[in-house]
Amino acid sequence: MTKTFTFTKFGFVTLVGLTSVFVLSGCDKPAQTGARPPSPVAVIEVVKRDVPADMTWVAKTESSRAVEIYSRVTGFLDQRNYTEGAMVDEGQVLFLMDKKPFEVQLAEAEASLASSQAAHLVAKQNLDRVRPLAKVKALSQTDLDQAVANFETTKAQVSNAQAQVESAKLNLSYCTITSPVKGYASSALVTDGTYINNQNSHLATVYSMSPMWVTFSMSENEEAKLKKEVETGILQLPHDLGFTVDLELAGGVIYPQEGRLTFASPNFNPDTGTFEIRASFDNPNNQLRPQQYVRAIVKGAKYANAIVVPQISVMQGSKGHFVWVINKDNKAQFRPVEVGQWVGPNWLITSGLEQGDKVVFEGMLLLSQDGPVQIVKEMKQAADGKDVVVKAPEATKTTAKPEAKK
Repeated sequence: MTKTFTFTKFGFVTLVGLTSVFVLSGCDKPAQTGARPPSPVAVIEVVKRDVPADMTWVAKTESSRAVEIYSRVTGFLDQRNYTEGAMVDEGQVLFLMDKKPFEVQLAEAEASLASSQAAHLVAKQNLDRVRPLAKVKALSQTDLDQAVANFETTKAQVSNAQAQVESAKLNLSYCTITSPVKGYASSALVTDGTYINNQNSHLATVYSMSPMWVTFSMSENEEAKLKKEVETGILQLPHDLGFTVDLELAGGVIYPQEGRLTFASPNFNPDTGTFEIRASFDNPNNQLRPQQYVRAIVKGAKYANAIVVPQISVMQGSKGHFVWVINKDNKAQFRPVEVGQWVGPNWLITSGLEQGDKVVFEGMLLLSQDGPVQIVKEMKQAADGKDVVVKAPEATKTTAKPEAKK
């Protein structure tokens, strides 16, 4: 009995000690923290407004008149008479062919013409003698017919000889090859002294510099999307399709001349599924050169009464695009949206937002549904596209430290 009582007493004491430890351990547990502090965010209040629907394509410049210079006659090329790559004027001599064979041909044709004219003169004089004699029956009708035939034959021979002279003169003139337009001339494709025939008659190319064409391609899908936006009233095209075009050159430089669309191909390219569009630009200072890559910015269309938000505000999840909106209680609301085209730094929202909604564009990653927020910066969109700051973040206050005593 004594042993049992001792063991039980020890166990009771041990149990009481353990209970005390657990109680004390519970007392040492830190108190529950309060609610999470509001997340700082920057918002922009959206406004329905007309937004320019500028469309940008990668494009390439092209001479409006790229004239290929060919030799029209065969023979030896005497000399190139221009500076390769330089500007040439209309009518300027570019190449000279060897003229001697063509001068000989012209002399032969002129001699043949003189002979034909002499024969024709004799035939005419003979006809003038035969006709009155045949009239009084001094000569037969056969003699008159023969005289008339000789006259007409020699007359035709004179016409043929005159044509040969004109042909010889034309071939001789072709020996002097001039530029039909003003522009930049390419390098010569043949060298001096080369025998020119049908296989190597292409001598050079002259590129007219003004106006300059700018061509780009629109895909079938892009055209279908634009057509759908027009049909649904989202996109409005300019009156009489009077689009204007700006060019962005290398380095982001904007070309000072404004262009206009002048041509759209009626058919699609079966290899690329695109059709060609062309704009024309005045190029008075020859700043544009053929085969430059540029960015064509087509202006004139607009999204009427539209809502746009900064691109950074739009996020994408497993179920599509969404934004964070702050309600009147300063709580974050998850808002699914449907998006359209990019409009500069903004994104067109076709559904999901209303005028006056405050959309978060900074601090989205810390937000949760119905989580409290603190708006540290607020902007409001303006009808003219120049957003205004309603609330700016307060400047951080700094306290100057006292200088240490020496």
